Amino acid sequence: MRNLVRKAAAAVTVAASLTALPALAETRWTMASGYPEDSFFTKNIRQLIAEVQEATNGELVIDLRPNDELIKHDAIKRAVQAGQVQMGEIRLAVYTNEEKIYGLDNLPNLVTTYDEAWKLMEVQKPYLDELLGKRGMRLITYEPWPGQGFYTAEPVTSLADLEGQSIRIYSPQTQTMCEMMGMKATILPFAEVPQAFSTGLIEALWTSAQTGTDVQAWDYVKHFTYTGSMHNKNAIIVNERAFKALDEASQKALLEAGERATERGWALSKEASDSKQKELAGHGMVIAEAPEDVMAKMREIGVAMVADWREGASPEQLAVLDAYLAAVGR
Repeated sequence: MRNLVRKAAAAVTVAASLTALPALAETRWTMASGYPEDSFFTKNIRQLIAEVQEATNGELVIDLRPNDELIKHDAIKRAVQAGQVQMGEIRLAVYTNEEKIYGLDNLPNLVTTYDEAWKLMEVQKPYLDELLGKRGMRLITYEPWPGQGFYTAEPVTSLADLEGQSIRIYSPQTQTMCEMMGMKATILPFAEVPQAFSTGLIEALWTSAQTGTDVQAWDYVKHFTYTGSMHNKNAIIVNERAFKALDEASQKALLEAGERATERGWALSKEASDSKQKELAGHGMVIAEAPEDVMAKMREIGVAMVADWREGASPEQLAVLDAYLAAVGR
């Protein structure tokens, strides 16, 4: 009789302990981004996160910290690599000084349409996968920027109107380009643009209509001169160790959501290119196409910069460029 009582008590204890255990183990990731909530980049990420959470039944929850809230944009890649955060959005061209391949789509007039941007992404992908993989990261999504242009206080009717202006740019290549056009170029992260205008550090911008609306460029300048001469890329990266720690189903859900985000990113960028220019105009800015002498100078600079890029590139990097040029028939 005593044995039966002991067994019954033990069974109750085991049952109680099992009831106290959570039904599922939730994995929480933190993601850093440098762009505000109303940016199409951030909207795309929000959709990716929602799809992952739904596909994993809430087992993988990603906490997005946008707009430099957690980590400055230029430091996000290092933070992901170190495991400080599990996931981040980066602008590849920012890291050109580390690897030339990151800045390939920042060469003027190399990529002038969304179709060309897609073809470059396809030929870059194997190289970038291997490059980031060796550094403990995995690239799951690419997102193209809308075409770029000049933000100035006065209209740009010729190349001479740009010469001598202090301009904010975002990469070594765009710095070289603007300096070759006679401007004084300063690399600044997105979040520092308003202060740079306010303090007189800059008087002009080289960027897209998306960034122009994000920083409310109409508070500082009145003209946006569109060139469409670059469609460089952002990328969403994850820490490889954190990725490997996920179960197989969660890994699959994340990768598939990343692929959909790439396709969606192209569509959202195209929409933003038109809608954000209209928004700029709605705030009183004058939108114009770049004059021919500006475009001719950019084409000339592009040829020189591609030749310079070739000189320092490895055989593998040259193969990427040549594959792209063949794909677009050049």
